[in-house]
Amino acid sequence: MSQPPYGPPPASLAGTADVPPHGTDTPGGPTVFNGTTSHGLWGQRAIRHPWEMPLLWVGISLTALAYAAWWTLIIATLILQLLEGGETVASLWQFVAFLPFFFQLAFTLPLAPLLIWWFRAMTYARLRASAVRMSPTQFPEGYRMVVEAAQQFGLRRVPDAYVQMGNGVINAFASGHGFRRFVIVHSDLFEVGGATRDPEALRFVIGHEVGHLAAGHVSYFRILFTTVIRMIPILGPALSRAQEYTADNFGYSYAPSGAPGVMGVLSGGKYLNAEVNVNELADRAATDPSFFVHWANAVASHPVITWRAHALRDRSRPGAMFIRPAGALFRSPLPPGHVWSSRYPAPRDAMAMLDAADARRPEGAGGQFGRFSGIDYADRPPMRAIQTAAPLLSDRSTYVIPAGPYRDDARWPHTDRSQSPF
Repeated sequence: MSQPPYGPPPASLAGTADVPPHGTDTPGGPTVFNGTTSHGLWGQRAIRHPWEMPLLWVGISLTALAYAAWWTLIIATLILQLLEGGETVASLWQFVAFLPFFFQLAFTLPLAPLLIWWFRAMTYARLRASAVRMSPTQFPEGYRMVVEAAQQFGLRRVPDAYVQMGNGVINAFASGHGFRRFVIVHSDLFEVGGATRDPEALRFVIGHEVGHLAAGHVSYFRILFTTVIRMIPILGPALSRAQEYTADNFGYSYAPSGAPGVMGVLSGGKYLNAEVNVNELADRAATDPSFFVHWANAVASHPVITWRAHALRDRSRPGAMFIRPAGALFRSPLPPGHVWSSRYPAPRDAMAMLDAADARRPEGAGGQFGRFSGIDYADRPPMRAIQTAAPLLSDRSTYVIPAGPYRDDARWPHTDRSQSPF
């Protein structure tokens, strides 16, 4: 749905060549049948994680069955009321109430369409009433990233974008209401994007969130018809993780050089991100086979950070969903966390490793206590060099990442597709 302008443009801007009229940049607005992007209702299928669509269809089927069961229950209640009387009906509903899951379905499922619509409307209203809206005049750097991502992904309309006070929480998300779409970046994460910090990391985050919109993840009907699967352990989080991997593919296609920076931010925070060696982070995904790490991932809405970093580094395979990925580029001198403590180094051995690492550490790479705006770090190695360097004291393994292009390679040819930013 294309929203009409609030009024004519200001007189000083009317008729200028660099200010196009509302709604003329992309022919045809989004509808129920044509999808959010110019790529059609299903979007760019190659860039999706291979688990996403199968899980989506399972979710749609479960919700359809649940609604069919709900209507069957209602019709059966009416028939029993007419034929058998209220006592039989009461016993039927006592049986339903005895099973909490079915009780929840029976009473919340019919309200889901209204509740979802109301929640999305209120979320958007609260943002408009309290957050700072990105625009050509307010946080234009971030808004330009949103516009460029929307253009690259073929969105029919540029989504609204807001900076919201994060209160120390590093997060961003995307949502919608009706045919309107919007992205929100917490202020703590937005701070990472300054020229003295890591603007490519912010670009990746915005590409990730706009990617959610381009993939249709926030569609009202998609959310409605995945109501049931999201209530089921393992399956619900799996669908969410597949969508996050898809959004990471979009973020990578938009800003591949920002991938290490984002993993640094998500693991080390907005100040220590510059000191995180993302190769060490990604290697741990392949070297820690712990059952509890697998369980932590299985019940999470987002892939665990080590697995996610591994997927962004090795673009030759989809992100791991249930079983840890294979392939560590480097062998760490420390044992993985799942082994017996007898393999952990004694203090004397650990001190020797520290001395050996200090001897090999590049000049200026010590003092890993974060980087802050307004301070000159010219005497230190570049941020990305630290993040993507070969880990100190680690031997290179025999694992080799094949050159691209890959199955999900939907990026523009603005980067060498055979090279990983790691």
